[in-house]
Amino acid sequence: MHNFLKRRHMMPVFCAVALGTLAIPALAADNYPSKPITIVVGYPPGGSTDLVGRLVATELSERLKQPVVIENLGGAGGAIGAQKVAKATADGYTLLVSANNEMAIAPLINKAVKYDVFKDFAPIGLVATQPMVLVASHSTGVKNANDFIQLVATNPGKYSYGSSGVGTALHLAGEMVKQSGGLDMIHVPYKGVAPLTNDLVGNNLEFGVFVLSSGLPHIKAGKVVALGTTEAKRSSVTPDIPALAENPQFKHVDINSWFALMGPAKLPAAVTAKLKTALNDTLQSPAFRAKMEATGNVLASPKVDMTVFLKTEVAKYKKIVDAANIEE
Repeated sequence: MHNFLKRRHMMPVFCAVALGTLAIPALAADNYPSKPITIVVGYPPGGSTDLVGRLVATELSERLKQPVVIENLGGAGGAIGAQKVAKATADGYTLLVSANNEMAIAPLINKAVKYDVFKDFAPIGLVATQPMVLVASHSTGVKNANDFIQLVATNPGKYSYGSSGVGTALHLAGEMVKQSGGLDMIHVPYKGVAPLTNDLVGNNLEFGVFVLSSGLPHIKAGKVVALGTTEAKRSSVTPDIPALAENPQFKHVDINSWFALMGPAKLPAAVTAKLKTALNDTLQSPAFRAKMEATGNVLASPKVDMTVFLKTEVAKYKKIVDAANIEE
């Protein structure tokens, strides 16, 4: 009897301890953020994803009232940085500004990539998109998409296009152009945009694909010729450059580069809500819009359903990858 009464008296203590333990994560989420946040960018400083990451970090810091620092962790086309965030503690202090390379393409072509974008990440929101642009070197004499089609179609297998590497969004855009136009071209993968640019400007490569923000300075300087952007419609940032899809032979060309804010899976609901609010406020900031548009980006709508968006993108890329038999 004595032991029974003792156990009865101890039950409220056990319950209080249990409830207190359960309350700790909730309390931590309510106080979020209470220390600096790290945003991982899976690329070296200076690239388009890094630029977007830094602009986002500045805005989130202002809205969340905590320092937001960038950690550049380059390698494997962004996959190393993504892997770190996938394995991070789900407390909202380690986030990822990602591009389509590591989120939607790498798992399709690289068996070494072990994360699952739908199971290992918590999508916070799409930040921005920008088209890619097909360009020609001056050595080709090509001035527009019609010239490009005529030259390549009458010389199958003779001409090459370059991208920043196998399995990048630039590579897939080039393959989509080839598939849509029924063209036979050789893909030349470079180790980044810099050597690709050097060969195009130096007339050592006939054609290439850039992210718009990377290609625009060289287009404006007259060093390469813009043949068309890769989204279904012209970019509002460059209304003077036609969309390739305006040409009937490229009517199915619709692919872009995009950037999203992600966290590790199982982020607490309260943390996710705070991050989404901060990101949505950022997307509605005229100053942020101006900065992004200056770099070729178009801001995403806060209403984008990231899960639906990712499924659509992965399906699009899988079709291209399978048709071109791309593997890393």
